[in-house]
Amino acid sequence: MNKYLISIVGPTAIGKTALSIKLAQHYKTEIISADSRQFFKEMQIGTAAPTKGELAAAKHHFIHHKSIKDNYSVGAFEKDALKCLEALFKEKDVVIMVGGSGLYVDAVTKGLDHFPEVDSNIRKNLNNELETKGLEQLQEQLKTLDPVSYSTIAIDNPHRVIRALEICFGTGKPYASFLNKDKEKRNFKTITIGLTADREIIYNRINQRVNIMLQDRLLDEVKDLLDYKDLNALNTVGYKELFNYLLDEWDLEFATSEIKKNTRRFAKRQLTWFKKNEETLWFDYNAPIEKIITQLESHLIRLK
Repeated sequence: MNKYLISIVGPTAIGKTALSIKLAQHYKTEIISADSRQFFKEMQIGTAAPTKGELAAAKHHFIHHKSIKDNYSVGAFEKDALKCLEALFKEKDVVIMVGGSGLYVDAVTKGLDHFPEVDSNIRKNLNNELETKGLEQLQEQLKTLDPVSYSTIAIDNPHRVIRALEICFGTGKPYASFLNKDKEKRNFKTITIGLTADREIIYNRINQRVNIMLQDRLLDEVKDLLDYKDLNALNTVGYKELFNYLLDEWDLEFATSEIKKNTRRFAKRQLTWFKKNEETLWFDYNAPIEKIITQLESHLIRLK
C-alpha cells in the first residue's frame, strides 16, 4: 500500500489538465484520463482533449484510444484502468488521474456497484417510452418507484433514468438499494484534490472555452459526425446543440448560447458530485503549484 493515485477533480474548464501535467512532471510519472468523452478519437475539439503539446509534456493513457462506434462502458474502463495502474505501479510510486466524469473517477478509486442481470426487453420498452412519451414521464415513474435515486441521480440524463428504472422493474427493488455494497479493496491509496473557483469565474471560463472551441473549428468537427448523431457518445454538450444547428432547427447564435448554458449546468452537477467526497483537498484554481505540492507531500507523509 505504498502506492498512491493522485486524482484531480473539479468542474469543466477549471484547469485540471494543466495541473495534472505539472504534477506528473514533478513526480516523474504518467497520467490516466478519466474523462469519458476524451476516450473517443473523433471527438477532440469539443471535449477539450489535451493538445499535442500537452500530450508530449507527460505520457497520457486513455486519450483517443476508442472510436465513437465502439461500445465502451464504465465497467470496461474500470478493468482497463486498474490493469494500467498495476503496470505503472511496478515502476512508479505515484500516478496521476484526471477527469471530470465522476462515475468514471469513482469506478477507479472506489469500484463500481454491481447489479443483477435483468431482461433486455425492459430497456427496449423504456427507450420506446422515452421516444413516445418523453423524459418527464420516466422521471415521474422513478420518483414513485425509487425516490432516493430520483433525488440523487442526474434526472435530466435519460440514460441514467432508464438505467435506474430497468433495475427497479427487473428486480422489483429500488435501484438505490444496490448502491454502496461491499466493493473490492484497492491495492493503492487515493488522494483526491479538487480545483474550484467562484461561480462567476467558472461560468466565465466556460463561456471563453466555448468561444475558443468554435474558433478552433468545432463546427467542422461536428459536421463530420452528423451521420453518427444518434450514437450515445455524441449525446454530449457541444455536439448535440450543433447538430440542431446543422439540421436547421436552431440558428448558430442560439446553439452557441445553449452550449454555454448546458455546460454551466454540467459544471454545477460536477461540483455537486465531487463535493460528496469529504476527504477531497480543495484548492483555488489559481493556487500556486508549490502550495499544492506542499500540501500533497504533507498528506503523503501522513498516509505512509
